Amino acid sequence: MVRVGVCGAAGRMGKTILEVCNDNDDIEIAAAIEYSGSPMLGLDAGDVAGIGNLGVTITDNITSVADQVDVIIDFTLATSLSANIRKCISSEIKMVIGTTGLTQDDHGLIDFASNNISIVFAPNMSIGVNLCFKLLEMAAKVIGEDTDIEIIEAHHRHKKDAPSGTALHMGEVVAHTLGRNLKEVAVYGREGITGERDRKTIGFETIRAGDIVGDHTVMFVADGERVEITHKASSRKTFANGAVRAAQWLSDKDKGLFDMQDVLNLK
Repeated sequence: MVRVGVCGAAGRMGKTILEVCNDNDDIEIAAAIEYSGSPMLGLDAGDVAGIGNLGVTITDNITSVADQVDVIIDFTLATSLSANIRKCISSEIKMVIGTTGLTQDDHGLIDFASNNISIVFAPNMSIGVNLCFKLLEMAAKVIGEDTDIEIIEAHHRHKKDAPSGTALHMGEVVAHTLGRNLKEVAVYGREGITGERDRKTIGFETIRAGDIVGDHTVMFVADGERVEITHKASSRKTFANGAVRAAQWLSDKDKGLFDMQDVLNLK
């Protein structure tokens, strides 16, 4: 039995993670955390998530529940993540991190933390998306040098970062496979007289609309044919299922930094 704490328990992803955990016989929902000042503090996490009373009160203090939790699942905002990581280091709690829009300092802190605790960090916890990462590597090896590469992503109107962390990671997978530096070859949207396309570039197009959960397409386009690798998510449970699977996978890992490719044995 893995004892899980959920950061951002009253948010859209937090509620979905609680629901998935509640349906898993090998998971115990041991803690629910929200930001200081949240109107949800003191309420039962199950009642807030709409899954029935769990006997787990929402708190704003990870440290206070440290002895009750094996793994924290964190999909909170980037502005909250660093404080959560530091608390997990001091409390020796493992982490599954799905937060996107991180800075270089955030990435550095995750690297540092992995010297003390075990972490699964991935821009997308979906099992299908992580399979796509592997397929993108294969496609880039076979046809990447001879095609124009474009990445199109769409999410709901509430998403705060763009392009999505998943789209950026897709670009990184392709660029790394082709021996390119994504920072040097990425093109984020086009307007006006842009001139002829440079085949070495990787283009990104972003859509924000309605309640789209998450769509990603990578196009490898040659003269006369194109290959498209697409993933469409219709429910946040897609990401929650992967995060819970990652939390279970971490149960025998003391420290180190891992991703969903490790969890799914795709490396």
